[in-house]
Formats: sequence, structure tokens, C-alpha cells
Amino acid sequence: MIIKVKVITKSSENTVIKELTGVYTYKIKVTTVAEKGKANERVLELLADYLQISCGQIRIVTGHKSNIKTLEINE
Repeated sequence: MIIKVKVITKSSENTVIKELTGVYTYKIKVTTVAEKGKANERVLELLADYLQISCGQIRIVTGHKSNIKTLEINE
């Protein structure tokens, strides 16, 4: 399954919000800064926890250095 997410870094909380309308499937807020892949790691951890799957089942397809990411989820 392919999904699009919008990431907001330096947020006051770590949150996954399912979007009911629009282009993005999820909006993910992380408290970490976007440097050296730290925010990307946290995004994968939060989404895996939210979906109740392991982090290894999610990978970033596009958007490694962008706040808009395309993720692939292997179930």
C-alpha cells in the first residue's frame, strides 16, 4: 500500500492525524528537528505504532528531505 504523508517537525507533540479529505492520508507531527534523518526515523516509528505494525514494514519511497513523503507499507 502506498500512502502520502505531510510531516510537521519541531512540533510541541508527537501525533499522527488521519486526514479524511485532501491529498495526504496522514499528517504527522514530530518534536524532533529535521536533521540527519532523525525526523524521518521518528515518523516511521510513530506511524508504525499508530498502525500497529513494525517499523521494518514501512519505507520512505520519496521525500527523504521534504515534508511531503510517499511511504510504502508492506502488510
